[in-house]
Amino acid sequence: MKALILAAGFGTRLWPLTEDRTKAAIPFLNRPLISYSVDYLASHGFRDIIVNLHHQPESIRRALGDGSRFGVTLSYSFEEEILGTSGALDPLRESLSGDDFVVINGKIVTNIDLGAAVAAHKERGAIATLVLKENAQREHFSIVEVNERGSITHFAGFPEPAASEAMTAASPGPGLATTAEPAPLMFTGIQVLSPRILEYVPRSRFSHSTVHVYPPAIEAGERIIAHVSTADWFEMSTLGRYLEANLLFMRKEGRSVIAGQGCEIAEGANVKDCVLWDRVIVEPGARVSKALIADDVRIPAGAVIERAIVVRRGVVSEVERGEVFGENIIIPI
Repeated sequence: MKALILAAGFGTRLWPLTEDRTKAAIPFLNRPLISYSVDYLASHGFRDIIVNLHHQPESIRRALGDGSRFGVTLSYSFEEEILGTSGALDPLRESLSGDDFVVINGKIVTNIDLGAAVAAHKERGAIATLVLKENAQREHFSIVEVNERGSITHFAGFPEPAASEAMTAASPGPGLATTAEPAPLMFTGIQVLSPRILEYVPRSRFSHSTVHVYPPAIEAGERIIAHVSTADWFEMSTLGRYLEANLLFMRKEGRSVIAGQGCEIAEGANVKDCVLWDRVIVEPGARVSKALIADDVRIPAGAVIERAIVVRRGVVSEVERGEVFGENIIIPI
């Protein structure tokens, strides 16, 4: 089986971290985020992997190369105009027509049993099998409705937010849900597909799978099934989710700070619960907590940064949000 990793998106909700790279290339625990998707697929026996590209494509090519260091063969599908989550399949019809294949997002970290999803797909003869999870925190993910036979019937709107938004990671601990109602199901972006799904993919235009492909297929009576998982799954499409996932993994490892190459934290600086990319300098007396500091940022002496993203002003072409302080832009979370 082949696999496709979706990595073409602009990552607008992760701005300004995606100003000079695509979202799947941002570091997660000092590794490009997309490398976790490649390792995940390789661990389940996938050796032939395609990655679609559009925004800042070289950031992905630099991160992955030809795939040999991951034990896989990588090829790239560059989109002159971004095609969307199902439009990405259109130029790959010939390559994907021979057998079932897997599509996943390049912005996730997970230990979901992909083999079990593939087995369920084959056993039930589905045209598509979507891996779902309970959205216990009722975050901003579309509701997926499933009938008693485990077939997906509808992609609905967004759930009402939970009363507490303290946790932004997608795999909250037990007891954190704040309502007695059953948690809605959400799509993880992991899907096992029959080549016949390509009959429903529009040709030569932008399309999204949950809008333009799966609803017409369901209407036509096709079997699109749910494979519900309780495993860990973290999705990094917003600054808040990205920072919280980093901090959660760091706490599990007993670490308060993770620093990339060439970082310097001066004596007298107080840095805790922070992610430092490469070549970050924190000067004496600065206090930084629950923050992500991007490449080449200098935190001046005495500065106080808390729950924020900091990037160099020189990286950003146009300030969309946040505030400029000296050579830095600070975006509160």
